[in-house]
Amino acid sequence: MQTLRRLLLIALALFTVPALARAEEVRVAVAANFTDTAKLIASAFEKKTGHTVTQSFGASGQFYAQIKNGAPFDVFLSADAERPLRLEAEGLTVKGTRFVYAYGKLVLWSADTRVDAKGAVLSKGAFDKLAIADPAAAPYGVAAVETLTRLGLYDRLQAKIVKGGNIAQTYTFVATGAAELGFVALSQVQGKGGSSWRVPAHLYTPIDQQAVLLNTGASNPAARAYMAFLRSPEAVKIICSHGYEVR
Repeated sequence: MQTLRRLLLIALALFTVPALARAEEVRVAVAANFTDTAKLIASAFEKKTGHTVTQSFGASGQFYAQIKNGAPFDVFLSADAERPLRLEAEGLTVKGTRFVYAYGKLVLWSADTRVDAKGAVLSKGAFDKLAIADPAAAPYGVAAVETLTRLGLYDRLQAKIVKGGNIAQTYTFVATGAAELGFVALSQVQGKGGSSWRVPAHLYTPIDQQAVLLNTGASNPAARAYMAFLRSPEAVKIICSHGYEVR
């Protein structure tokens, strides 16, 4: 009986150890605008797979520079297509893994009621500070500059522009009153009050946010599972519920 019990325990260990060994960590660099959405996706992914997600949030341009310099990320969720394309061209990504995980939407937002439904507040100029994300590092900043330029307002308002290092800092400028209004991501202000103007899509280049598996994550099963999960109905539902579009 003792021999049989010992054999059963050994068999159980043989099945259990590989199962535990399959639980891995995936390190994800996430564009700041996608912060809240990515946290929910990570939670759902961990619950479903047993893998662990470690996330860093910031400007896409800054992550691009860090990845080029050897930052140990497995997956990059950029706020644009440009940085993943560059990394792919530079041989730092796994071929065939790049795809658009979300299309972002730009809004002009104020924590009070000063933004009207057509964005006329911009042409009236009755404000001191207009916050945008730094276009050198953040795609939403590029979209903001494009919008102002196509409206013929960039030169007139340039002296009032304050730049956040990323879209999260830009949102903070407006939320705290450091700037009366600013261009932020729709996902950041849904359900948060204030007033907003959803910028018409023809005023800026589409914000196609791309994900890519980096070479450092090529042999990581958790990284590959995470990339697959981003395309799942469960993840798509979370993404769409935060004001993004998925095609």
